[in-house]
Amino acid sequence: MKKTGFVYDDKYLEHVTGDWHPESAERLRAIIKGLTESGLLEKLISIEATPANQRWIEAVHHIRYIMRFREACELGMPDFDHNENAICRASYDAALYAAGGVINAIDKVMEGEVDTAFCAVRPPGHHAEVDKAMGFCYFNNVAVGARYLQRQWNLERVAILDFDVHHGNGTEHIFEADPTVFYYSIHEHPSFAYPGTGRDFDKGVGEGVGYTLNSPILPGRSDMDYRRPLTEDLVPALKKFKPQFILLSAGFDAHVDDLMSGVNLTTNGYDFISEAVMNIANAMTDGKIVSVLEGGYNLEILPLLVENHIKHLAGLRGV
Repeated sequence: MKKTGFVYDDKYLEHVTGDWHPESAERLRAIIKGLTESGLLEKLISIEATPANQRWIEAVHHIRYIMRFREACELGMPDFDHNENAICRASYDAALYAAGGVINAIDKVMEGEVDTAFCAVRPPGHHAEVDKAMGFCYFNNVAVGARYLQRQWNLERVAILDFDVHHGNGTEHIFEADPTVFYYSIHEHPSFAYPGTGRDFDKGVGEGVGYTLNSPILPGRSDMDYRRPLTEDLVPALKKFKPQFILLSAGFDAHVDDLMSGVNLTTNGYDFISEAVMNIANAMTDGKIVSVLEGGYNLEILPLLVENHIKHLAGLRGV
């Protein structure tokens, strides 16, 4: 078994979005309950979550945006930038702890205390733009992690792989002109899938051309439609890029039982994705990988999908 870290803090539950909201604290409660009942949680190495230093948030987001978000929470506003982005007074601190949890997981991997890590954090992050909240996201956790790896650990090449069913528009836009961060997303497009970005011809801008790769999946498609792009498009691109570290935006909302999308990925399909990314990490980064929770809203299937994913990170799948 690989030494696998696990980030969680009750602070994430304090981000209250309301009974009507799909991105609720019940997601994490279901995950923790499932991992506890399966016995997997006790096999993981707990990693403390602490608030991210503002300098690392500023490495990704405009200071004016950060201040606007903090003020909206302090004033008790019900939402931020759009009514889908429900907030409460504790949301700013929860977002700091989410980004900080990812940073702490990165430190543990780089220091050799763990081999891999899963971050059960919220609010999620991959829709958050430099200066705008979108899609339940406020601070872009994986983007903060990538900049932290570069500036604190002096890594030259970081890859972000995003398998949430919704395109990570914020992550792509943050790094679209940057040849030192490779961003890959496999997601539903077109149809009703949010946010409508991530077309196959979007490959970056300026010096970043060729360092963004999108694999749109049509509504109604399933496992086999994920296999080809992951093996035939992603693997060759990463071999060329030669990443030193991999960050995952781990979304579990492409599952056939999740009503937030029209893609019909099965539990076995998610197993294939997790196995594929671990094979890539083992071959290219000496297994250095930190996975960060994004979407996944069916509380019945989400705990199992997360458990299976963590087993892949730990080298336990099939054991």
